[in-house]
Amino acid sequence: MSAYPDVMDTLVSLAKRRGFIFQSSEIYGGTGSVWDYGPLGVELKNNVKTRWWQTMVRERDDVEGLDAAILMHPKVWEASGHVSGFSDPLVDCKACKARFRADKIGEAVCPRKPSKKPGEHGDCQLTEPRMFNLMFKTFMGPVEESAAVVYLRPETAQGIFVNFLNVQQATRQKVPFGIAQIGKAFRNEITPGNFTFRTREFEQMEMQFFVEPGTDMEWFERWKAARLEWHLGLGLSRDRLEFHQHEPNELAHYARAAFDINFDFGGTLGFQEIEGVHNRSDFDLKQHQEHSGKRLEYVDQAANKRYLPYVIETSVGADRVTLATLVNALREEVVPGETEGRTLLALHPAIAPIKAGVFPLTKKDGQPEMAEKLAAALRKKFPVFYDEAGAIGRRYRRQDEAGTPFGITIDPASTANDDVTIRFRDDMGQIRVSTSKVAQVIGDYLAADHATAEASKAGV
Repeated sequence: MSAYPDVMDTLVSLAKRRGFIFQSSEIYGGTGSVWDYGPLGVELKNNVKTRWWQTMVRERDDVEGLDAAILMHPKVWEASGHVSGFSDPLVDCKACKARFRADKIGEAVCPRKPSKKPGEHGDCQLTEPRMFNLMFKTFMGPVEESAAVVYLRPETAQGIFVNFLNVQQATRQKVPFGIAQIGKAFRNEITPGNFTFRTREFEQMEMQFFVEPGTDMEWFERWKAARLEWHLGLGLSRDRLEFHQHEPNELAHYARAAFDINFDFGGTLGFQEIEGVHNRSDFDLKQHQEHSGKRLEYVDQAANKRYLPYVIETSVGADRVTLATLVNALREEVVPGETEGRTLLALHPAIAPIKAGVFPLTKKDGQPEMAEKLAAALRKKFPVFYDEAGAIGRRYRRQDEAGTPFGITIDPASTANDDVTIRFRDDMGQIRVSTSKVAQVIGDYLAADHATAEASKAGV
């Protein structure tokens, strides 16, 4: 059990109410464990992805970007071992028709008797475990036959490995260097759940860093440290983050070392993986070289040698990190002098979907016109929401729930003195600022905030 409370039910309600996340195809009853990102959700997730890309690609000269196709030659997945080995043990209950992972049966809940585990009461009729491949299968072309079978990729890494030499030669990069990409992946999970934590369609932010054998463990440690700093730069609390080292019996057969960065989601979910840092050795390039018949060795002309690089992988779940930022930011507070209190998302300003709300105090005396003009000017610099409906306190509360860090109010004094009030979301403090300086003041807060991202590159 986590020391933090379970906030998933509260978060799911808020996410729908404020337009962060909706259940996919909801009007038709929904699609299991598939989610749509609404207006605020897509901005939040895009901000997380942009921050990752900025840190991993744009601010480095030794990492290149890539966008590989989702549909790949089926032999890619044979070489990687996914066709033969990417499976989970499945058991069915003949009574309730539910399906469970046999190796996670202790974590499952019986749909008929939620207080019991599957197999703990007389109504259960569990089958013997059988292996179930997690890849979604489809057909390419007009004929549905075995020769036309292709798969929706279960990970984005293989698109990087098969393009290793293409990228290296096109960019004239020298080892050590990395290739990064952000993209969708698909896994036909047996027991998905916990909101967007485990889904059948998800997005990965992966970087494969190619190094000379013998230097791999040094690079592994450097990337471990850098990746933890990146999560701290998102505003995730340090006491909610931990490293989990894979024990020998947990390691993939090709891995020399592996650590997960876990985040404490609270309640019974507790610490769960949001990123993996792995030393994959030369397994992937070796497999693709063998199955394709193409030499994938790196030629070090200065040292007059050639070799298959080892790979240090950093693999982040974009959906899981986005969920972690929401869980980390959710607050329910008592406000002095008020009976209702408030709910807010104390999101890091750099990733907040909306940076500022603009509110005319009343709909008269030129306040709406001044507010609309200011909002239009600010939109050229960052996302802004204009709201003139309802009491000012309720407008503040709506933006608190949306995670908006700054509220800008135009009142009778504003039209007379050409200044406004800026309210800060987290402590509800206020400052008075000249209208001409509003963009600069908020921009300075956001720019100063970005400095924390610089720590992500420390030591790498």
